[in-house]
Amino acid sequence: MKNNRRRRAAFEEPSYWQSFSDMMAALLLIFILIIAITLMIYRQKTTDLELTQRELTAAQIELEQFRKDIEASNIELANSLAELQLAYDSAAKTQEELDLAYLEIENAMAELAEANAAMQFTMDELEATRNELQDIVGIRTDIIGELQSRFNNSSMSVDPQTGSITFSSDVLFAFGSANLTTESKDSLQEVIPMYLGVLLQEEYRSYIAEIIIEGHTDTKGTYESNMNLSYNRANAVANFCMDSDNGLSAEEISGLQRLLTVNGRSYSDPIYSSGGGPGSREVDMDASRRVEIKFRLKEDEMINKIANILEQE
Repeated sequence: MKNNRRRRAAFEEPSYWQSFSDMMAALLLIFILIIAITLMIYRQKTTDLELTQRELTAAQIELEQFRKDIEASNIELANSLAELQLAYDSAAKTQEELDLAYLEIENAMAELAEANAAMQFTMDELEATRNELQDIVGIRTDIIGELQSRFNNSSMSVDPQTGSITFSSDVLFAFGSANLTTESKDSLQEVIPMYLGVLLQEEYRSYIAEIIIEGHTDTKGTYESNMNLSYNRANAVANFCMDSDNGLSAEEISGLQRLLTVNGRSYSDPIYSSGGGPGSREVDMDASRRVEIKFRLKEDEMINKIANILEQE
């Protein structure tokens, strides 16, 4: 029994160290495995770290580029904002100019409306004046026609263009005198009522602007002396016309006084002889000594009125 115990004891003691060595081997193996795993993990981590580092570097590069892009965008945005502000200011200025232009257009339209109204008024006035002028032209024809009819059987002739009548001074006055002869008064008493009676008719009176008695002389003597003589002769005929004993009624004389003008022309408007050949300027002395009675219609006033209207326009 003892021997068995010794053999068992001897056998069991070496078994203890073997277990210890196995345990150490196992621990070593585990340690190696741990180291290996650690190395693998380290390598993996290192690889992952390097990869992460590269990714981080790339990300940093991208971030830097993105930052630069943002800065560029900010600059571009600032430029755009500046341009936008400029455009806004320009638009505001344009709006002001547009408002001013609208105001000017409104003012122009108002002025145009006023101008149109004034033009319409002027056109109406011109039309009325034109109608009056046409009436006057027709009246001249009527007056001349009636005068010619009245003097149809008279030795006195009526100018078909002007409607004037002409007395020779040699018939009315003695040489160098401004006093009517007795024979001339008889002739005037026949002619004056016929001539002025037509002009002073109610239907014509409103169209007559002026009745003119005009004296003329020949070219003998000075201009001044002939001026006095021509005026005095015309005035003598005028005084004769305004005498109620010479054929005109009181009403006709009153109308004549409002219209009558007496002129002395001296020798400023002589009559030239027609027998002196082409271009002759020889004065017909007998024909130049004359007294003319003529009339002027209001057509001159109408023409002047039209001219003034057109000048105002």
